[in-house]
Amino acid sequence: MSADKSAPVTLRMLADRLGLHVSTVSRVLHAKPDESHRAASSATVERIRKLADELGYRPNPHATSLRTQRSNLVGVLVPRLSDIVLATIYEGIEEAAGERGLSTFVTNTRDVPEFQRARTEMVLARRVDGMIFGDAYVDATFLDAVAARGVPFVLVSRRAGDFPSVTCDDYLGGRMIGEHLLSLGHTDVAVVAGEPYASTGIDRSQGFLDAYAEAGIDLPPHRVTQSRFDARGGHAATEQLLAAGSPPTAIFAVNDFAAIGALGALRDHGLRAGTDIAVAGFNDTPLAAELPVPLTTVRSPMHEMGRRGLDLLARLLQGEEVKSERLRPELVIRASTTGQ
Repeated sequence: MSADKSAPVTLRMLADRLGLHVSTVSRVLHAKPDESHRAASSATVERIRKLADELGYRPNPHATSLRTQRSNLVGVLVPRLSDIVLATIYEGIEEAAGERGLSTFVTNTRDVPEFQRARTEMVLARRVDGMIFGDAYVDATFLDAVAARGVPFVLVSRRAGDFPSVTCDDYLGGRMIGEHLLSLGHTDVAVVAGEPYASTGIDRSQGFLDAYAEAGIDLPPHRVTQSRFDARGGHAATEQLLAAGSPPTAIFAVNDFAAIGALGALRDHGLRAGTDIAVAGFNDTPLAAELPVPLTTVRSPMHEMGRRGLDLLARLLQGEEVKSERLRPELVIRASTTGQ
């Protein structure tokens, strides 16, 4: 038996061929796996499923959403998907969503508040079941307004307020770098701290600074500089550090792209990472190990962060109470700090 390829297989077509009422066929095919026995006798259930498989029946997603009042759609906001960290997180989100029968779409906000608001309105207009924000500002003011509208959401990558989030333990990662550089004897160090509104930069910098403070070393203000989370930002911040007097013996940049910018600035001054000045980053992006001087960094579980973020949202949509999760990072030591 084969289906007419010119038209989709419908519930009515199946019902007519089986001599059953269309509502019976619908109940069987749309029942949860553990509830199909309530829709019809086991023999009828088997007949319906067998014919549906033979004819290649596929549910109409639009009709399903109308019936359940759910769109099975999740909107994801990130600063920029060209960032490999955010792209990897989104891959994890999309993978976990597919396993749950959910669809996702992503939009870029460029970390600009007016774009965040506009993109959020666009996402909500598509009647999503929930949202995942990867671009949260630590003050959470905008998210307070979103929450007031009753929209279920979780955060990934960055934390903000008391909203449920899945992040790397950024503070711990910063401490790991601090303890590593201390073990190598570095006491005059500097931090390329990232943007002041993002918890990633704040927490990683604080973990690093606390490791040094506990060793009796407080960094002077000129040794901590803000920057964008990209190579150009890291380059400019390192130029600023080098212009402020005698250079530090080590630099911690709070993400790998800023660290790569730092490496470029050192090169421009005739300095070599790992030999003249130690440099460390954060995230362990694929490029980190392939640089001319491989980069010491902290491996962040980016893909798992995305998966767990989607799982957290799915539980929230099911009415569960959820708690934020912090995933453990791993220190990866390479030649940019050891010279070997």
